[in-house]
Amino acid sequence: MRAVPIRWEDLETAFERNAPDTESWLDLRSGGVVTIIDGEPDAPIKRGEVSASPTDFLRIDAASSREQYRWMEHFVASVTEPALRERLVISIDGKGAFRRFKNVLLSYPVERERWFSYRSELLRYQMQEWLTEKGISATVPPPWGRVEAPKELEEPLVRPVAATGEAPGEALRRQARELIDSIPAIDLPTAITFLEFIRERGAEEIRPPRNKKDDDKEEAAARPPDKPPVSLVGGTRS
Repeated sequence: MRAVPIRWEDLETAFERNAPDTESWLDLRSGGVVTIIDGEPDAPIKRGEVSASPTDFLRIDAASSREQYRWMEHFVASVTEPALRERLVISIDGKGAFRRFKNVLLSYPVERERWFSYRSELLRYQMQEWLTEKGISATVPPPWGRVEAPKELEEPLVRPVAATGEAPGEALRRQARELIDSIPAIDLPTAITFLEFIRERGAEEIRPPRNKKDDDKEEAAARPPDKPPVSLVGGTRS
């Protein structure tokens, strides 16, 4: 086992980062993390530093998007409040799922805190197992202590299913199209203006923050939804 003075907060941040233009390396001498972002002015310098001493750096395997999405599904399945659970199920359907999921939880501080605690536990356990697998012994213990294998939230996620077998998002889009068809032509300009506003707001919500460190600040400033989503009409739950 190689003894390394791990900088735990830096390592945790690296494990959270999962972007195609970002790679992180653990410096086995200092315990720090070197993060390389394609297109950044210092990227060539950092990449050269890693290449010049390959035995002193270990590439960090960040938690994959698929794995983090699975965590999100398990958490949603554990939510006991029906209205919130339905909103979360719809929020994780399609592109921008992570951002919409967090925005829904902004209106539910207790569940939001439970999500962050659950996610942190999973992430820290993954870090702990990764270090063991790579033969690294931390000379500085993590501030949160040793993490036991997290208890899996085994309840299956039940998604609303329309009578046609459509996914939640598709069923709602169909309902929206049917409503548009029923609106008199004279009222369509108002409806289109409102829909364009919703579309732009959604684009802002799924756009990644300019600075990853400001992610929490951006979430805090996001406006929570004013109304619960329309329930699926004519559908059943499986």
